[in-house]
Amino acid sequence: MAGVLFEGGSFRPIFSCGVMDALLDEDIMFPYCIGVSAGIADAATYVSRQKRRNLEIMERFRKDKRYFSKRNIFKEKSPFGIEFVFRTIPNEKIPFDLNTFQSYSGRFVITVTDAETGNVHYFGKEDVDREYKVLQATCSLPVIFPPVEIGGKKYYDGGLSNPIPIDKLVIDGNRKALIVLTRPKGYIKTCTKTDRLTAKAIQWKYPRIARRILTRYERYNQAVKACERLESLGRAVILRPSHPIESFEGNLDIICENYMEGYRLAMENMEKIRAL
Repeated sequence: MAGVLFEGGSFRPIFSCGVMDALLDEDIMFPYCIGVSAGIADAATYVSRQKRRNLEIMERFRKDKRYFSKRNIFKEKSPFGIEFVFRTIPNEKIPFDLNTFQSYSGRFVITVTDAETGNVHYFGKEDVDREYKVLQATCSLPVIFPPVEIGGKKYYDGGLSNPIPIDKLVIDGNRKALIVLTRPKGYIKTCTKTDRLTAKAIQWKYPRIARRILTRYERYNQAVKACERLESLGRAVILRPSHPIESFEGNLDIICENYMEGYRLAMENMEKIRAL
């Protein structure tokens, strides 16, 4: 079996959305889909077969203060308008086809991190409802988002515990994979000043999450190497942008260019993707 994996990265996965739409144009629906943060949140629209929906959201709402602005911090403890992004848009503004999503015959794996233990946890498509709490949880980076409570437990972004879940994809029985990354080839993650400040800010309440933040770069770099090993064995196709993409890109022209790069790159590699 072959699966598809989508890395996160706030607005960077708009590149991945171009890949998703190319797959839809070629009527390719992988029987296994896994990812983290915005990567898997956007992939829900791939599984619901709503071409260009993710791009339309960016085009219509990236500049909307209800979507992203400093004023949201006072009401929702996040620059993102959480209710607007995860409830209003999918239920009212640009409806998400939950029925088609739920009828997906494959496995849809959403990566999150338990706020108390720091351990990775996985949700499935059966956990997605009109509240979209599990998709919110996988996007909830500390400080930028508050943790999300689901079933009495609190969760943060899955990228903290498993930033590129290639190990989970393989363990679940997939011998081959399409891997869509949002950093260019050669990128090496480091522990930044922002990471250290974020860890310090939540150390008192979530000490295990703080440790995850400080060591995330190690897991990320190891996962990239694992992906590249699979590619060298002929078991994976890796698609990634040719240049760095800003995580909070605000220029709509650049956002569209990043989307189109993903679309073109997928089309150029479609023969290899079909061979998976």
